Amino acid sequence: MSFQKTFIAATAGLMLAGSAWAQSAIEIVDPYIRTARPGAPTGAAFMVLKNTGDQDDRLVSAASDIAARVELHTHIDLGDGVMKMTKIEDGIPVPAGGNHPLMRGGDHVMFMGLHDTLEQGQTVAVTLTFENAGDIVVDIPVDLTRKPAQHGTQNDSTGG
Repeated sequence: MSFQKTFIAATAGLMLAGSAWAQSAIEIVDPYIRTARPGAPTGAAFMVLKNTGDQDDRLVSAASDIAARVELHTHIDLGDGVMKMTKIEDGIPVPAGGNHPLMRGGDHVMFMGLHDTLEQGQTVAVTLTFENAGDIVVDIPVDLTRKPAQHGTQNDSTGG
């Protein structure tokens, strides 16, 4: 084989290996964003984080230019029907070969200090940062009409 053909074959092999390496084992399934009411200063994103790989991962942060702050949140049951929303400090685990739902009444991505009103059908770019998979940019649709049962969730009392 000539040098030129060998070089081209080697370059093509490296490009294919590089693109396979760059693919993430994390898949984002059925994402959507909503607010509790039109014009609300906060909103939340819900989705299923699916890990198709053989290594545990962890969602460590989220970012978007739609809000002053974007945080990972969860709800804690204080008893007597009282739920408290709180920031998740150590990330959200996504087990190898498993998934982790971000849902109403549970873990979710919280947008605080929305810069504009979120409109039905609008798409929002959100960067999810994982411990191993790195940054994954997701274009998430705003769905203000979705009911909790449509996403397998438990609680529709808040935007988060």
